[in-house]
Amino acid sequence: MTDAQPNLHRRRLGLELRALRNGKGLSLADAADLLSLPGAPTLSRIENGKQRVPPISLPGFFEAYGLENQARKDKLKGLASMAASGKRSNLLDEYRKTVTDPFAEYLHLEELAHKSEIYTAVVPGLLQTEAYARTLVERGRKWQSKREINNYVELRMARQRALIRDQPLHLWCVLDEAALARQVGGTDVMKEQLERLLNTTEEHPHVVIQVLPFQHGAHAGMDGPFSLLHFPAGAPVVVVEPMTTALYLEEDSDIGRYETAFSHLRGEALDVEASQRHIHNLIKESSR
Repeated sequence: MTDAQPNLHRRRLGLELRALRNGKGLSLADAADLLSLPGAPTLSRIENGKQRVPPISLPGFFEAYGLENQARKDKLKGLASMAASGKRSNLLDEYRKTVTDPFAEYLHLEELAHKSEIYTAVVPGLLQTEAYARTLVERGRKWQSKREINNYVELRMARQRALIRDQPLHLWCVLDEAALARQVGGTDVMKEQLERLLNTTEEHPHVVIQVLPFQHGAHAGMDGPFSLLHFPAGAPVVVVEPMTTALYLEEDSDIGRYETAFSHLRGEALDVEASQRHIHNLIKESSR
């Protein structure tokens, strides 16, 4: 089965398989013969991430390319399993009229990830209340009709299942104080949102929130918000979202820079307990 829109895991698996082939000095045609594939074009689609490789087929690649290293075999099996995952059909099918590229790719990756590290100046979707989310969506002007707005808000709420699934997504969020100071939706909406932040961290130890205070001044996230998605196999993916698209960064050099930036942000932000006190104090002030 082919797919004209390769996902990140298929591309990664394809690159790994290409590296194995090149390491053996095999041409596409010769390797396709060894693998009993229809021809070089089929193998080319696999290596470019445009055709799925069922995990059950991997031993044939291992044998053809003489791969004996068990750790590398396990890595490739993990990538193949995620690349072939049927999870893509869950929320994407449920909200297929609402989700468009590039967000469809992000939604798929979020479902596969086991950890997400986020720096943002807006409360992230995974932690938003419905009222806060609705205000953001309505003010964003991206959706034209009330039905579209309702569907997207429902989708955002549905994404939060990731935090309570059997193997929950571990979330570490460095939240710029601007996200807490800006009165999105007014006092009542913000109070409810602040309470949600506290309650979520109290109920779910796999969710961590740190506040980056204004008084810190310049910091490692001055270039803008970003997310680091980590997976059971393979390297993380950096996601940067300008206004009209999303960038998925996979190069080691890019990932390293953002990992370093996030490490600095964690060190620059208030610690977890101080962050909770800060949010609690904001709730008290809003009740006066």
